[in-house]
Amino acid sequence: MSLIDFSEQHRSNPLDVVERVASINDWSFERAGEDEITILVTGRWTDYQVSFTWMDEIESLHLACAFDIKVPDRRRAEVQSLIAQINEQLWVGHFDLWQQDGIAMFRHALMLPGGGAASSQQCEALLGTALDACERYFPAFQFVLWAGKPAREALTAAMFETAGEA
Repeated sequence: MSLIDFSEQHRSNPLDVVERVASINDWSFERAGEDEITILVTGRWTDYQVSFTWMDEIESLHLACAFDIKVPDRRRAEVQSLIAQINEQLWVGHFDLWQQDGIAMFRHALMLPGGGAASSQQCEALLGTALDACERYFPAFQFVLWAGKPAREALTAAMFETAGEA
């Protein structure tokens, strides 16, 4: 057996690291198997269901962060426009709309080629990036879906930042 074979056989599962991060933060989680874990995180606007999937064939830890918004058929085109405009502003990760279910989510991945191991810092950064993006843009999704606003107007309104407190 070569050293390469040995290291590939004993590669640590990055989901073990994700599980430790969830435990430390007292987040509810469920391990669906060796290749998937789902964490429930309470945000400012809504609760997030964050699924991490280890994809061994491409050596990637995939994250999908879904939130409680179901997009009806009549608003899908406007939500797709909103997603395109949001994605233009993102440096890492992206929003997506699962057409079959009408569910909006944020997706990102951590590449771990050649037997690389995931660190707590990497997993926390991956999760933090997802939650920050979802918290930042969730109001824009609400404006499009619940207020019937066009994508550009919803995004502008959601990005409006105030200074100080009243």
